[in-house]
This record gives sequence, C-alpha cells and structure tokens, in this order.
Amino acid sequence: MAAIDIEATPGVAAGDEAIAKRAYSKVFWRLMPFLALCYVASYLDRVNIGFAKLQMSQELRFSETVFGLGSGIFFLGYFLFEVPSNLFMHKFGARGWIARIMISWGLLSAGFIFVHSVAAFYSLRFVLGLAEAGFYPGVILYLTYWFPAHHRGRVIAVLMSAIPLSSIVGNPLSGWIMDALNNVAGMPGWKWMFVLEALPAVIVGIACLFYLDNSIAAAKWLDNDEKRVLADAIAHDTKSQVSGTHNTLAAFKDPRVWMMGLIYFLFVMGQYGMTFWMPTLIKTAGVVGNTRIGIVSAIPFIVTLILMNVLGRSADKHRERRWHLVIPAMIGAVGYAVAPNAPNITLAVCALSLAAAGAITCAPLLWSLPTAFLAGAGAAAGIAVINSVGNLSGFAAPYLIGYVKDATGSAAIGLYIISGGLVLGAILVLMTPAKLVNR
Repeated sequence: MAAIDIEATPGVAAGDEAIAKRAYSKVFWRLMPFLALCYVASYLDRVNIGFAKLQMSQELRFSETVFGLGSGIFFLGYFLFEVPSNLFMHKFGARGWIARIMISWGLLSAGFIFVHSVAAFYSLRFVLGLAEAGFYPGVILYLTYWFPAHHRGRVIAVLMSAIPLSSIVGNPLSGWIMDALNNVAGMPGWKWMFVLEALPAVIVGIACLFYLDNSIAAAKWLDNDEKRVLADAIAHDTKSQVSGTHNTLAAFKDPRVWMMGLIYFLFVMGQYGMTFWMPTLIKTAGVVGNTRIGIVSAIPFIVTLILMNVLGRSADKHRERRWHLVIPAMIGAVGYAVAPNAPNITLAVCALSLAAAGAITCAPLLWSLPTAFLAGAGAAAGIAVINSVGNLSGFAAPYLIGYVKDATGSAAIGLYIISGGLVLGAILVLMTPAKLVNR
C-alpha cells in the first residue's frame, strides 16, 4: 500500500490520480528510508556525547558546566554556517552537498578520541557544528522539491522518526560499547564508541553520491507521466501559497520567519535538554551500569516514535497544524515539570517519556508551518534561518542544565525552565493565523 494517500490532491488533474498515487509511492519508498538512515547517522553522532559523558567527564575531569558548554558549543558553529550551507545546497544540488556534510562530520566525530583537554573539547565540538551545519534544513528543503505542503506533516514525521530510532538503537549500543570494549587495546570505552559510531555517517555519505537525485527531472526511476504529475503538484503548491516568500532577502525580512525561529528555539530546547542529558537523568534516578542505562533510556524514545507518527498523519489528514503542535508541547511541559520530583525509577521513566515524546514530536510538526509560506531561494534561506535560531537552544539547554546542576546539585530548576519554554512555544503557535499554515 502507498505510504501517502492521494485524496483530491491539489495540482493533480482529473484522470491523473492513479499516476499521482503511483508516483508518490515511488518517491516515498525511494527517498524516505534512505534519508531517515542519513538522519539516524546524524543524530547518533550528535547525541552520543551524552553517553560519552558517563566515562569521559570522569577521565578528563570535566565539570557539569564544562561538559554542558562543550555539548552546546556545537550549535554555535552550526548557527554560523547553516544559512550559507543551505544556499550552497540549493545552488549546487543535494546529492554532493549532503554527502560532503556527512563524510566530514563522521571523520570529525571519530576525532574525539584525541581530546585530552577542555580547549580541545570545545574546539572540536565547534568545528563539528560547522561541518554538520545545513544537513537537517537541507533535507527539509530537499523534501519540498518532491512533496507539496499537504503531504509534509507525515513525511517529515517519518524523517524525524530517526531521532527516537537512533536513541532506541544507539543508547543500548553506546552503553554496550563503553562496557564491552573498555580498555580494549588500551583505549577507554568512550573512545571506541566515537570511532565505531562515526563509521555509518561516512559510509552513508559516500552512498549519497550514487543514490540521491537533485530533482524530479533527474530521477531516472520515474517515468515521464510521473515526473509531470509531481512537477505540476509542486508548481501548484508554490502558486497557492498565501503571501509566499520566494527570495533570499525577503526571507530575512519576513517577521513570520523569525517568529518560527523563536517557536522552534523553545521546542528544540526541550528536545536537546532530553537527548543530551537522558543518560545522566536515568543514572540519577537509580539505574546502575552503562548497558542498563542505555536500555532504560531507550524507553522514552519508543513512546516518542509512536506519538510522532500518529500526530504527523493526523495533521495531514485533518489539514490542521496548530493544535497538533500545541498538544505535544503541553505533554512535554508536563513531563519536564514532573520528572525532577519522581519518587522512583518507574515514575521517573514515565515522566521522561512524556517529556521526550512531547518535545521531540513538536519538531516535525513545526516544519509544516514555515514550508507552507516559503518557496524557492526563500525556502532555502528561511528554513536555514529558522533552524539556525532554533538550534541555538541546543547550546542553551545543555549548558543551562549543567550550570544549574553544578550550582544547586540538582537539574530540577533547568528542567522547570524548559517546561515553561514549551508552554510559551505553544502560546506562540496559537498566535499564528490558521489560514497561513493549515494546508
């Protein structure tokens, strides 16, 4: 059965519905599993620092604040190069640019085995952010070349399923590597983890050069009728945008872009506060042993995987975006508020499951909003601006929790602040006009 249903699809001429259904099924199964695999590799390299902390901080004598700042400084490099990276991809094509990003960040991630000081830790995290900048917004932009707005809720949810999937697989794997390979060949487990988990990014990056196509027209696996129907749907989608932003300068001047950036900042704070600190929070709740911590910390991401895809399909089916964002944001806020006071491991995991599922589910649903009014070069710049601003919270959240934990001995205040941020994000979503985004 096709992954995308064609129900009176705008831009599809009468009599072309069967062709459209076949074409979208081909596009979905050709692109989405591979792009999700790319994102799994991306996210695995991005968040394995949270597991490395369990050994790395002790061996290198990093404080909670140092570790939080080092984890977050990645996003300063990410912020600086994100807009140029997306514009380069729009100009030169996704295939080579995404491959360049993945290969470079895989090699740099493996380079963490050479970190022996705070300065080296900060420097390599910053450069890693520069290398990875543009990957996620580039993929979001790439999807706008293939899927019109009314299909993007579920396809972006499928893409971002890589976040919980990478944690479901990566957390137990990281814990096992650190325990099983610790001191093998004289190298600590956290270094083995960086090396082994960097390999998928390099391998998949090379595969991009042979697998991805830059456009509908270049796809040899589509016939001419399928290309025509897909291109017509994208053209219709672009023309039907409400006050659409189509060029680079207009995207920077559009207040809606900056509002989306602020909303994304608040939601991503909830996402990265969880992914970077989940192993530590699980350990604090009383779970012992890296392998066991990895297994238990996978549970919240199983819940996330389910909620993300249910709401993504529902948002597309009902053509409603705002409440589908508000609901998970409030679920995440409740989880963050309850987690610091959980009296036992079971309740702590339940609260962390609400926090992870709510906060992480917001991201794919958020991207259905700006891609409804951005197109062309405006989409390349606007998506990158939103993602750049949003991912600055990837700097703020780990540093905030680390600083608060050093200052008070508890991460509770930091988690409460993140909870409040999710509530504020939900309020700002409701301030966005429904007619702008409900497509």
